[in-house]
Amino acid sequence: MAKFKLAISDPKTGKSNSVELEGAKAVPLLGRRLGEELDGSVVGLSGVKLRITGGTDKDGFPLREDVHGGVKAKVILSGGTGFKPKREGERRRKTIRGNMITEDTAQINLKIIESKEAPSPTQRA
Repeated sequence: MAKFKLAISDPKTGKSNSVELEGAKAVPLLGRRLGEELDGSVVGLSGVKLRITGGTDKDGFPLREDVHGGVKAKVILSGGTGFKPKREGERRRKTIRGNMITEDTAQINLKIIESKEAPSPTQRA
């Protein structure tokens, strides 16, 4: 069965939280793609909306948004996720993982994009 470590970040506070999902709780994340938005109740956070921003597979290869599917591929990169060039114009063939979450995915990065919290007494006026 699938087992994921989720890194959930809150841009408003600048803090992040780590959650582990295993078995039946992890199934709703399978087949999702980078950039998709999902309800926080899937990961145990009710009242928030999350966006999948990245992740890594079990071997440490990063998920990259412009490679389709959940396959591992060797592609030529000139920058972005998975490669930081040391010289201007440098390109290199690197192994990365596609943009779909599969059972080989070990870690998923999520960002809170909307939280439905009760307004404070000063905001009700």
